[in-house]
Amino acid sequence: MSIVTGGSTLMRNYVNGDWVASSAAESFPVLNPATGEQLGTTPLSTATDVGQAVDAASRAFPAWRRMPVTDRVQFLFKLKEQLERHFDEISRTITLECGKTLAESRGEMRRAVENVDVACGTPILIQGYNSEDIAAGIDEIMIRQPLGVCAVIAPFNFPGMIPFWFLPYAIACGNTVVIKPSERVPLTMQKVFELVKAIGLPPGVLNLVNGGRDVVNGLLDHPAVRSVSFVGSSAVARHVYARAAANGKRAQCQGGAKNPVVVLPDADFGSAADVIADSAFGCAGQRCLATSLAITVGAAHEPFLAAIRDRAQARVVGFGLDEGVQMGPVISPESRARVLKAIDQAVAEGARPLADGRKLDGPAYQKGNFVGPTVIDGLPFRSELTTTEIFGPVLSAHHVDTVEEAIALVNAGSYGNQACLFTTSGANARKFRHEAEVGNIGINIAVAAPMAFFPFSGARDSFFGDLHGQGRDAVEFFTQEKVVVERWPASWTRRF
Repeated sequence: MSIVTGGSTLMRNYVNGDWVASSAAESFPVLNPATGEQLGTTPLSTATDVGQAVDAASRAFPAWRRMPVTDRVQFLFKLKEQLERHFDEISRTITLECGKTLAESRGEMRRAVENVDVACGTPILIQGYNSEDIAAGIDEIMIRQPLGVCAVIAPFNFPGMIPFWFLPYAIACGNTVVIKPSERVPLTMQKVFELVKAIGLPPGVLNLVNGGRDVVNGLLDHPAVRSVSFVGSSAVARHVYARAAANGKRAQCQGGAKNPVVVLPDADFGSAADVIADSAFGCAGQRCLATSLAITVGAAHEPFLAAIRDRAQARVVGFGLDEGVQMGPVISPESRARVLKAIDQAVAEGARPLADGRKLDGPAYQKGNFVGPTVIDGLPFRSELTTTEIFGPVLSAHHVDTVEEAIALVNAGSYGNQACLFTTSGANARKFRHEAEVGNIGINIAVAAPMAFFPFSGARDSFFGDLHGQGRDAVEFFTQEKVVVERWPASWTRRF
């Protein structure tokens, strides 16, 4: 396997059960975002590389789909065992290449393993249904069958977890898969595919192609690819969804977010600030469930701002493998520059930084892409910073007088990934969950991350498609329904 620290290490693709070199002429450096150290190099694979992987998956599909589902999931049981055995090793790799803290990386991998757990239940989840005697002597049956070759295009921010929203369900349902990890964070999937090789999965069932835009478009255009699962920004999600649909593929495309949290006057401001700070600044704000807008109602404004300011200023920023660090860097120098520019612009427009992430001093911050936790007050709700997905540790605060106004603001944005409410009022909680037009709702929870047996939902510009990742939605997405209507007249059977 091609995983060692050192900038000369070139990642390999995994095709037809073995590691193969890419035909790429260009490559992308893999950098530790906390130190700037080069960890390796990602080949920007070509359409030829995509074709080889899809061909291998196509060849493997007929035998794999005919294997009983009870046998297919045995490989997932083996994979879970391997993931548990190498849990800390993979978690440390996530921290090295992605920048999050080791605790956050371990939490990510726990969610990955939980999806394997749920996919092991596919023999039940894949069941169809039937009706006897829909007419005299006629029965009707719905069965689920696999699609064929499925593509998974994963983002940089959760290199261990997000592929597992899709791949265990896809193969348990009888499909074969080609995965493209982010070119920024290829090391985690390299380790995972070494485990795939160790469990003896038939060649071609799971394949890996490293690369960038050309690999994405190659998968979208390849006629043998039947479905596409994507997570990333809304702009790219829209592109992937449109191109997949134009090529006759089913698609599930998770986009960006600008997640609001509403704090009512009856909330416990201390505990609310604790969990909202974890949501806004955890993973350096680089997750699709990060809180980025705080909407206070009535008398909640000043006490909540004081509490969240204190949490932001106290948060320890640094290298995620160091003891006591609570927040790591953003992924790249370009991301850091973009976040700092957004803060500068907000301040120039008259905003008041209650906690200013631009003011990080010391030698530990000189080589990495560090931005400190930032809380901004005083911006109009429709300003550029409050409507743009920053994907960094920046929280803007806003104030309204009523819960109805707060819900109207929640529904006014273009995104619809998550919205959360902090209150002790059951009536307001019920009103909020009923009226907020988003895919994931949190009540006194600031990261409403669904368990693996629930779908990871989304609405508006945060999701393009019909069926989401995880759980029953994943099984439905990765299968096609076939309806059989059959009759066996007694007069026919008497001939034999």
